[in-house]
Amino acid sequence: MSLSFLFRRKTLLFILEIHTMNLNIYLLLFTILISTSCNSGKLTVITDLPSSLKETSAIEKTTTSDILWVIEDAGNKNNLYGLNSKGDIIKDISISNIQNIDWEDLTSDTLGNIYIGDFGNNNKKRENFAIYKVSNPENASAETTAEVISFKLPKNMKSEDFESFFLHNGSFYIFSKTHKKMKLFKVPNTVGDHEASYISEIKLKGKNTKVTSADISSDGKTVVLLNHDKLWKLTDYNADDFFNGTIKAIEFDHDSQKEGINFIVPNKVLITDEKTKNEGGNLYSFSLN
Repeated sequence: MSLSFLFRRKTLLFILEIHTMNLNIYLLLFTILISTSCNSGKLTVITDLPSSLKETSAIEKTTTSDILWVIEDAGNKNNLYGLNSKGDIIKDISISNIQNIDWEDLTSDTLGNIYIGDFGNNNKKRENFAIYKVSNPENASAETTAEVISFKLPKNMKSEDFESFFLHNGSFYIFSKTHKKMKLFKVPNTVGDHEASYISEIKLKGKNTKVTSADISSDGKTVVLLNHDKLWKLTDYNADDFFNGTIKAIEFDHDSQKEGINFIVPNKVLITDEKTKNEGGNLYSFSLN
Protein backbone atom coordinates (compact mmCIF):
# COMPACT_ATOMS: atom_id res chain seq x y z
CA MET A 1 0.00 0.00 0.00
CA SER A 2 1.56 3.30 -1.15
CA LEU A 3 2.09 6.34 1.05
CA SER A 4 -0.01 8.48 -1.34
CA PHE A 5 -2.97 6.09 -0.95
CA LEU A 6 -2.74 6.19 2.84
CA PHE A 7 -2.58 9.98 2.76
CA ARG A 8 -5.65 10.21 0.52
CA ARG A 9 -7.54 7.77 2.80
CA LYS A 10 -6.73 9.76 5.96
CA THR A 11 -7.71 12.97 4.20
CA LEU A 12 -11.07 11.48 3.17
CA LEU A 13 -11.77 10.21 6.70
CA PHE A 14 -10.93 13.65 8.13
CA ILE A 15 -13.33 15.35 5.69
CA LEU A 16 -16.10 12.86 6.58
CA GLU A 17 -15.52 13.50 10.28
CA ILE A 18 -15.82 17.28 9.75
CA HIS A 19 -19.08 16.82 7.81
CA THR A 20 -20.45 14.56 10.56
CA MET A 21 -19.61 17.16 13.22
CA ASN A 22 -21.32 19.86 11.17
CA LEU A 23 -24.39 17.66 10.72
CA ASN A 24 -24.60 17.08 14.47
CA ILE A 25 -24.33 20.82 15.08
CA TYR A 26 -27.12 21.48 12.56
CA LEU A 27 -29.30 18.85 14.25
CA LEU A 28 -28.64 20.39 17.68
CA LEU A 29 -29.53 23.88 16.42
CA PHE A 30 -32.68 22.50 14.81
CA THR A 31 -33.68 20.82 18.09
CA ILE A 32 -33.13 24.05 20.00
CA LEU A 33 -35.18 25.94 17.42
CA ILE A 34 -38.04 23.47 17.72
CA SER A 35 -37.89 23.57 21.53
CA THR A 36 -37.98 27.36 21.45
CA SER A 37 -40.97 27.41 19.12
CA CYS A 38 -42.83 25.03 21.46
CA ASN A 39 -42.65 27.75 24.13
CA SER A 40 -44.26 30.31 21.84
CA GLY A 41 -47.90 29.40 22.34
CA LYS A 42 -47.71 25.84 21.07
CA LEU A 43 -49.71 23.25 22.97
CA THR A 44 -48.30 19.73 22.85
CA VAL A 45 -50.97 17.05 22.55
CA ILE A 46 -50.43 14.23 25.06
CA THR A 47 -53.51 12.15 24.31
CA ASP A 48 -57.19 12.23 23.42
CA LEU A 49 -59.71 12.46 26.23
CA PRO A 50 -62.32 9.67 26.44
CA SER A 51 -65.03 10.13 23.81
CA SER A 52 -67.63 9.27 26.45
CA LEU A 53 -66.80 12.50 28.30
CA LYS A 54 -68.29 15.25 26.18
CA GLU A 55 -67.88 18.23 28.51
CA THR A 56 -64.69 17.82 30.51
CA SER A 57 -64.45 20.93 32.66
CA ALA A 58 -61.30 20.43 34.77
CA ILE A 59 -58.03 18.51 35.20
CA GLU A 60 -56.16 17.77 38.44
CA LYS A 61 -53.22 15.55 39.36
CA THR A 62 -52.51 15.09 43.06
CA THR A 63 -49.03 14.74 44.58
CA THR A 64 -49.83 11.22 45.82
CA SER A 65 -50.81 9.54 42.54
CA ASP A 66 -50.23 9.59 38.77
CA ILE A 67 -53.98 9.47 38.11
CA LEU A 68 -55.41 12.44 36.19
CA TRP A 69 -58.77 13.47 37.62
CA VAL A 70 -61.50 15.06 35.49
CA ILE A 71 -65.18 15.98 35.83
CA GLU A 72 -68.00 17.09 33.57
CA ASP A 73 -70.07 20.21 34.13
CA ALA A 74 -73.81 20.90 34.49
CA GLY A 75 -76.27 18.30 33.25
CA ASN A 76 -73.86 15.38 33.58
CA LYS A 77 -73.31 12.65 36.18
CA ASN A 78 -72.14 13.22 39.75
CA ASN A 79 -68.98 11.32 38.89
CA LEU A 80 -65.26 11.84 39.36
CA TYR A 81 -63.19 10.15 36.65
CA GLY A 82 -59.56 9.02 36.92
CA LEU A 83 -57.52 8.71 33.72
CA ASN A 84 -54.15 7.19 32.97
CA SER A 85 -51.55 8.89 30.75
CA LYS A 86 -53.16 7.32 27.66
CA GLY A 87 -56.51 8.92 28.42
CA ASP A 88 -58.21 5.69 29.50
CA ILE A 89 -60.76 5.82 32.33
CA ILE A 90 -59.33 3.69 35.14
CA LYS A 91 -61.46 5.08 37.98
CA ASP A 92 -65.16 5.96 37.74
CA ILE A 93 -66.47 7.15 41.11
CA SER A 94 -70.10 8.06 41.67
CA ILE A 95 -70.56 10.54 44.54
CA SER A 96 -73.90 9.59 46.01
CA ASN A 97 -74.70 12.40 48.46
CA ILE A 98 -74.30 15.43 46.17
CA GLN A 99 -75.65 16.74 42.88
CA ASN A 100 -73.86 18.15 39.87
CA ILE A 101 -75.55 21.55 39.77
CA ASP A 102 -72.66 23.03 37.77
CA TRP A 103 -69.25 21.48 38.46
CA GLU A 104 -66.54 23.68 37.00
CA ASP A 105 -63.06 23.12 38.46
CA LEU A 106 -60.87 20.82 40.56
CA THR A 107 -58.10 21.34 43.07
CA SER A 108 -56.31 19.11 45.61
CA ASP A 109 -54.34 19.18 48.85
CA THR A 110 -51.00 17.62 49.79
CA LEU A 111 -52.74 14.56 51.26
CA GLY A 112 -54.23 13.56 47.92
CA ASN A 113 -57.80 14.74 48.57
CA ILE A 114 -59.73 16.16 45.62
CA TYR A 115 -62.04 19.19 45.81
CA ILE A 116 -64.81 19.80 43.28
CA GLY A 117 -65.96 23.37 42.68
CA ASP A 118 -69.74 23.40 42.23
CA PHE A 119 -70.12 27.12 41.63
CA GLY A 120 -71.09 27.62 37.98
CA ASN A 121 -73.76 30.32 37.73
CA ASN A 122 -74.45 31.31 34.13
CA ASN A 123 -77.71 33.14 34.87
CA LYS A 124 -76.21 34.79 37.97
CA LYS A 125 -79.21 33.89 40.11
CA ARG A 126 -77.48 31.37 42.35
CA GLU A 127 -76.97 32.39 45.96
CA ASN A 128 -75.47 29.21 47.47
CA PHE A 129 -72.22 27.72 46.20
CA ALA A 130 -70.39 24.54 47.22
CA ILE A 131 -67.02 22.83 47.24
CA TYR A 132 -67.03 19.05 47.68
CA LYS A 133 -64.17 17.17 49.33
CA VAL A 134 -63.52 13.63 48.07
CA SER A 135 -61.01 11.92 50.35
CA ASN A 136 -58.22 9.90 48.68
CA PRO A 137 -60.14 9.06 45.51
CA GLU A 138 -57.43 6.71 44.22
CA ASN A 139 -58.43 4.35 47.06
CA ALA A 140 -62.19 4.91 46.74
CA SER A 141 -64.62 2.29 45.48
CA ALA A 142 -67.08 2.81 42.63
CA GLU A 143 -69.34 4.81 44.96
CA THR A 144 -68.41 7.23 47.72
CA THR A 145 -69.61 10.33 49.56
CA ALA A 146 -68.17 13.82 49.83
CA GLU A 147 -67.88 16.39 52.59
CA VAL A 148 -69.47 19.75 51.83
CA ILE A 149 -67.96 23.22 52.17
CA SER A 150 -70.64 25.77 51.27
CA PHE A 151 -70.41 29.53 50.90
CA LYS A 152 -72.31 32.67 50.03
CA LEU A 153 -70.97 35.98 48.75
CA PRO A 154 -70.83 39.03 51.03
CA LYS A 155 -74.30 40.53 51.55
CA ASN A 156 -73.56 43.75 49.67
CA MET A 157 -72.38 41.94 46.50
CA LYS A 158 -74.35 40.75 43.49
CA SER A 159 -74.27 37.08 42.46
CA GLU A 160 -71.29 36.06 40.30
CA ASP A 161 -70.48 33.25 37.90
CA PHE A 162 -67.42 31.16 38.80
CA GLU A 163 -65.41 28.56 36.88
CA SER A 164 -61.99 28.61 38.55
CA PHE A 165 -60.33 28.14 41.92
CA PHE A 166 -57.39 26.57 43.72
CA LEU A 167 -56.36 25.67 47.27
CA HIS A 168 -53.45 27.54 48.86
CA ASN A 169 -52.34 27.77 52.50
CA GLY A 170 -55.56 26.29 53.82
CA SER A 171 -57.98 28.46 51.84
CA PHE A 172 -59.74 28.33 48.49
CA TYR A 173 -59.22 31.25 46.11
CA ILE A 174 -62.12 31.63 43.70
CA PHE A 175 -62.14 33.82 40.58
CA SER A 176 -65.29 35.21 38.96
CA LYS A 177 -65.90 34.70 35.25
CA THR A 178 -66.64 37.99 33.51
CA HIS A 179 -65.62 40.29 30.66
CA LYS A 180 -65.70 43.16 33.13
CA LYS A 181 -63.80 43.29 36.41
CA MET A 182 -62.83 39.84 37.68
CA LYS A 183 -63.28 39.47 41.43
CA LEU A 184 -61.20 37.31 43.76
CA PHE A 185 -62.76 35.69 46.85
CA LYS A 186 -61.39 33.56 49.68
CA VAL A 187 -63.13 30.67 51.49
CA PRO A 188 -61.58 28.58 54.30
CA ASN A 189 -61.03 24.87 53.74
CA THR A 190 -63.33 23.88 56.57
CA VAL A 191 -66.48 21.76 56.31
CA GLY A 192 -69.58 23.89 56.98
CA ASP A 193 -71.20 27.14 55.85
CA HIS A 194 -69.18 30.28 55.17
CA GLU A 195 -69.39 33.81 53.85
CA ALA A 196 -66.67 34.34 51.25
CA SER A 197 -64.15 37.13 51.86
CA TYR A 198 -63.66 39.63 49.05
CA ILE A 199 -59.96 40.27 48.31
CA SER A 200 -59.64 42.40 45.16
CA GLU A 201 -60.63 42.78 41.52
CA ILE A 202 -59.01 43.53 38.17
CA LYS A 203 -59.92 44.23 34.54
CA LEU A 204 -57.72 42.01 32.39
CA LYS A 205 -56.54 43.50 29.11
CA GLY A 206 -57.97 42.24 25.82
CA LYS A 207 -61.34 41.31 24.38
CA ASN A 208 -61.80 37.75 25.61
CA THR A 209 -61.06 37.75 29.33
CA LYS A 210 -63.39 35.13 30.84
CA VAL A 211 -61.34 32.81 33.07
CA THR A 212 -62.33 29.12 32.86
CA SER A 213 -59.79 27.49 35.23
CA ALA A 214 -56.95 28.44 37.59
CA ASP A 215 -54.06 26.93 39.49
CA ILE A 216 -51.07 27.88 41.63
CA SER A 217 -47.59 26.33 41.48
CA SER A 218 -46.43 24.10 44.31
CA ASP A 219 -43.97 26.78 45.50
CA GLY A 220 -46.77 29.37 45.60
CA LYS A 221 -44.89 31.79 43.35
CA THR A 222 -46.93 31.54 40.14
CA VAL A 223 -50.66 31.63 39.42
CA VAL A 224 -52.14 30.76 36.03
CA LEU A 225 -55.58 31.77 34.77
CA LEU A 226 -56.93 29.96 31.70
CA ASN A 227 -58.94 31.25 28.76
CA HIS A 228 -59.86 29.67 25.41
CA ASP A 229 -57.03 31.30 23.47
CA LYS A 230 -54.53 32.33 26.16
CA LEU A 231 -53.45 32.11 29.75
CA TRP A 232 -52.35 34.77 32.20
CA LYS A 233 -49.23 34.18 34.29
CA LEU A 234 -49.26 36.03 37.62
CA THR A 235 -46.01 36.47 39.56
CA ASP A 236 -44.33 38.79 42.09
CA TYR A 237 -47.54 39.31 44.09
CA ASN A 238 -47.72 40.08 47.79
CA ALA A 239 -49.52 37.66 50.14
CA ASP A 240 -52.76 36.45 48.57
CA ASP A 241 -53.69 39.49 46.50
CA PHE A 242 -52.58 37.81 43.28
CA PHE A 243 -53.54 40.82 41.15
CA ASN A 244 -50.98 43.22 42.67
CA GLY A 245 -47.92 41.71 40.97
CA THR A 246 -46.83 41.11 37.39
CA ILE A 247 -49.47 39.83 34.96
CA LYS A 248 -48.33 38.44 31.60
CA ALA A 249 -50.68 37.19 28.89
CA ILE A 250 -49.39 34.18 26.90
CA GLU A 251 -51.39 33.47 23.75
CA PHE A 252 -51.87 29.95 22.42
CA ASP A 253 -51.43 28.96 18.80
CA HIS A 254 -55.08 27.95 18.47
CA ASP A 255 -58.48 28.69 19.97
CA SER A 256 -60.66 25.97 21.49
CA GLN A 257 -62.95 25.56 24.48
CA LYS A 258 -60.23 25.11 27.09
CA GLU A 259 -61.69 24.36 30.51
CA GLY A 260 -59.00 22.84 32.74
CA ILE A 261 -55.45 23.73 33.83
CA ASN A 262 -53.12 22.12 36.38
CA PHE A 263 -49.46 22.62 37.30
CA ILE A 264 -47.32 19.47 37.08
CA VAL A 265 -44.00 21.28 37.72
CA PRO A 266 -43.43 25.00 38.46
CA ASN A 267 -42.99 25.90 34.77
CA LYS A 268 -45.31 23.42 33.02
CA VAL A 269 -49.07 22.86 33.05
CA LEU A 270 -51.60 20.36 31.78
CA ILE A 271 -54.56 21.75 29.84
CA THR A 272 -57.81 20.16 28.65
CA ASP A 273 -60.42 21.33 26.17
CA GLU A 274 -63.93 20.19 25.38
CA LYS A 275 -64.82 18.34 22.20
CA THR A 276 -66.67 20.60 19.76
CA LYS A 277 -67.44 19.15 16.32
CA ASN A 278 -64.08 17.88 14.99
CA GLU A 279 -61.95 19.99 17.32
CA GLY A 280 -60.64 19.59 20.85
CA GLY A 281 -61.23 16.81 23.34
CA ASN A 282 -57.51 16.61 24.12
CA LEU A 283 -55.06 16.64 26.99
CA TYR A 284 -52.12 19.00 26.36
CA SER A 285 -48.91 20.06 28.06
CA PHE A 286 -47.67 23.65 27.89
CA SER A 287 -44.43 25.26 29.01
CA LEU A 288 -44.62 28.69 30.67
CA ASN A 289 -40.99 29.61 29.83
